[in-house]
Amino acid sequence: MEIKFKKVQKKHLPLLKELAKSLNIEMEEDSKSPYNKEFVAKILKGDKDLRDGKGISIALEDLWK
Repeated sequence: MEIKFKKVQKKHLPLLKELAKSLNIEMEEDSKSPYNKEFVAKILKGDKDLRDGKGISIALEDLWK
């Protein structure tokens, strides 16, 4: 028999792991992400660059010039 838990909060994961261990239940984690890892890395790098002041500002009226 298989049971799947979806959208488990991180704070509850240790409790579920301990329960499975105490009941001798095999537990398998699936952390597949629908996002491409390289794309996520680019977005996170861009956010970090903006926080570090490496971005530029363009006025809305100058955007289409």
